Amino acid sequence: MNKTTNPWTAAEKAVLARLDAPIKIQHFLNKIAYDPVPGTASPRLVMRERKANCFEGALFAAAALRHLGHPPLLVDIRSHNDDDHVLAVFRRNGAWGCVAKSNFTVLRFREPVYRSIRELMMSYFDVYFNSIGEKTLRAYSVPFDLIRFDKNDWMTTEEDVSYIGDALDRARHYKVMTSAMVHDLQMTDPDLIKAGLMGADAAGLFKPKT
Repeated sequence: MNKTTNPWTAAEKAVLARLDAPIKIQHFLNKIAYDPVPGTASPRLVMRERKANCFEGALFAAAALRHLGHPPLLVDIRSHNDDDHVLAVFRRNGAWGCVAKSNFTVLRFREPVYRSIRELMMSYFDVYFNSIGEKTLRAYSVPFDLIRFDKNDWMTTEEDVSYIGDALDRARHYKVMTSAMVHDLQMTDPDLIKAGLMGADAAGLFKPKT
């Protein structure tokens, strides 16, 4: 655990203690509200207010995974005509998995069975679509270690931490397709779109250009 000038309270430690497996962290994120309001709250504020957007959920998951002994790592997914997505990634038995908060049911947890970050990211490809059914995943970042922000008390600060997102956006990203591949993409099956949007907060959905 990091040294911090603003440590977890006893009540916060009790919550983290109950999240003793990655899937339990995912269940916590699934239960709290999706927050469509711009801004980036720390994991402490997510825990207190019981709401999070995609990025805030990833920050919380990274902090909770750190409590379990994993390094706090994020991976950013870049998209076209859609919101980007951020995941908290972890390794178990040499394979990668992740925890994520999303307004789409299909963009959340992945079991740690993927041999590389690219393999993990590509598990999202066919289910990463916007509200009109376009497949929108275009690139992903290297794993981004949040330890560099320990001096800012990123896990427990009361201040906005949007600067972390700015730094993540500057990280190296890898494209996943050629322009010819993009040209040949098919629209998503309507039944899958319905499943992906089940329970979505309409206020938080990206409005794609048609």
